[in-house]
Amino acid sequence: MTSSYDLVLKNGTVVNQDGVGIRDVGVRGGRIVAIGDLAGGGAAETIDCTGLHVLPGVIDSQVHFREPGLEHKEDLESGSLSAVMGGVTAVFEMPNTNPLTTSADTLADKVRRGTRRMHSDFAFWVGGTHDNVRDLPELERLPGAAGIKVFMGSSTGSLLVEDDAGVEAILSVTRRRAAFHSEDEQMLRDRKGLRVEGDPRSHPVWRSSEVAMRCTERLVGIARKVGAKIHVLHISTAEEIRWLADKKDVATCEITPHHLTLAAPDCYERLGTLAQMNPPVRTAEHRDALWWGIAQSVADVIGSDHAPHLLEEKAKPYPNSPSGMTGVQTLVPLMLDHVNAGRLSLERFVDLTSAGPQRIFGIATKGRIALGYDADFTVVDMKRRETITNAKVASKCGWTPYDGVSVQGWPVGTIIRGNRVMWEGELVSAGQGAPVLFEEALPR
Repeated sequence: MTSSYDLVLKNGTVVNQDGVGIRDVGVRGGRIVAIGDLAGGGAAETIDCTGLHVLPGVIDSQVHFREPGLEHKEDLESGSLSAVMGGVTAVFEMPNTNPLTTSADTLADKVRRGTRRMHSDFAFWVGGTHDNVRDLPELERLPGAAGIKVFMGSSTGSLLVEDDAGVEAILSVTRRRAAFHSEDEQMLRDRKGLRVEGDPRSHPVWRSSEVAMRCTERLVGIARKVGAKIHVLHISTAEEIRWLADKKDVATCEITPHHLTLAAPDCYERLGTLAQMNPPVRTAEHRDALWWGIAQSVADVIGSDHAPHLLEEKAKPYPNSPSGMTGVQTLVPLMLDHVNAGRLSLERFVDLTSAGPQRIFGIATKGRIALGYDADFTVVDMKRRETITNAKVASKCGWTPYDGVSVQGWPVGTIIRGNRVMWEGELVSAGQGAPVLFEEALPR
């Protein structure tokens, strides 16, 4: 007898756009083909999800996997292993590698490196620079391109575009939503004297909320002037999240788990430079405002900004220590713990990590549990208590700022296009990664 399905997820509590309920999900050919009571259909593989929640596959739209050029910190294989171990089914990786991802050739090289080597599905942001403006309309539509990413601060060389004219030139030619690191570079230069040698608590003093807010105001003004769609990454300030609430005609925004979880000065006193990020983790007042942004649906997505460095690199005295921390593997458990603490609903978590990325970036066939969509699922146990430890981190750098933190809510399974990739902390099928498809960049 021929099986009706390649895979059936049985008796799981499915969380999706139409609510929460116990349903079966049937998969054939890597796509979802049935939702409901599937007791009458046979399957080549059946997974009993009784007591578990089945979420649309979590999409992390901001990670730095360091390949090519900095593979001693991370590479596409190790970074994506960390992703699937944390329940993340797809990632968008950033262009600040060596060489920079700023051309058709460097993008194609990353796609080649990732295909059937990465464990998660993937897309790559293409860096917008003064030098490649003319090429951006073509680059943003190439296979594997997540869109255009611009650094208005916290970068060097050609990847830094700090002037309004340069940003306007880029936004005048983009048609997809472009993503921005929004910190005012001139203010950062002017304020360098505020850094205190050996004291990372001075990091948010140097990179103040005004530094971020001024740049975001400039950015939104330019976007409105030219009629472009923008995405402001890693919002860290109360001023920005409140100000962006009525700027949805042009701007979407991201919040990270570390800006929702940590607070200054405690994080710097406990963790030192391990808590050092750009933009910085700030005081509880800013963190509370970001939670307001979650509750009021100002935030559109949650991204990890996974940016690994080796412990010996982070051990350099501030400000010679690099900014960045791991995050892709802890995104799901940290946010599920916040769900269990009542800070957001599970449905809102799904909106921020699946439906939100699909909606604002125009992802084709991902982000929902619906017929015809990729069979991407993040299977979680909302009752399970675990402790996050460095030993569990699959990233090459081998550490997390949440070492020793206990959480309730844990990813037990990562299923990508119908393949069980991770289950109960074990890698089941390796190297199945493929490029994410986008509505505005579909193959012709």
